[in-house]
Amino acid sequence: MLLHTVIEGHGPRLALLHPVGLHGGFLAPLASRLAERYQVMRIDLRGHGESPLEPLGHSMADFADDVHDTLQAHGFAPCAVGGFSFGSMTAQELAIRHPADVSALLALAGPCSYDSTRRATIAARGIDSLAHGMAAVIDATMERWFTPAFRQSPEALAARKYLLDRDPRGWAQGWKAISGLDTEPRLHQLRIPALCVAGECDVSSTPAAVRRIADAIPGARYEVLPGAPHMLFIEQLEATADVMMRFLNALPDHRAA
Repeated sequence: MLLHTVIEGHGPRLALLHPVGLHGGFLAPLASRLAERYQVMRIDLRGHGESPLEPLGHSMADFADDVHDTLQAHGFAPCAVGGFSFGSMTAQELAIRHPADVSALLALAGPCSYDSTRRATIAARGIDSLAHGMAAVIDATMERWFTPAFRQSPEALAARKYLLDRDPRGWAQGWKAISGLDTEPRLHQLRIPALCVAGECDVSSTPAAVRRIADAIPGARYEVLPGAPHMLFIEQLEATADVMMRFLNALPDHRAA
């Protein structure tokens, strides 16, 4: 499936993948900063933003294959791929399934596997939205995503409104795929530079969960952003941009001209 994209900037290529429930537009402020030195592609994943909703995705492989098809169609691969939460999971799967697409991996605020109890809880988030609408999941989502002091900010309220207004089928298919996430046993296959970033206050993808990715990828770099929650690219935009830029600028093949 070909996905909706927005490309800006010039320089080494960087694709950005958003969290479940949102779309590439929420990455626009981050992309604008990175596009000062890089050519940045923002991608709307299947069922999100302006990308098609159907056929519904059922696995992380479905979402990763969509990104592969899109990168190939635009002649954008190989490129660095940065993903947040669900985007991180998709980026990991992409790097494993289509290694020629990914020259460097930036995995932010997302895990690599779950235990069986957590899988059932995650699957229920999608089921609840289909049965009762997005209003049934919105408050818990905002509590997971942002710190209490930030939840009434314009940025957090914009995310809340978007979730409430969207088709729950897009949300539900994302959570179905997430419930089957299990890249950890295969991450050792990767032979690319990798940056794994956690938010210190992230209750969804804890620092320990993100550390598991770094431990599994040979030579991966691990960082924790102090005070950052799950949506670190929204709540701590500058710190997120800085940590990504430092990593990218240190790579010979991705150093900005």
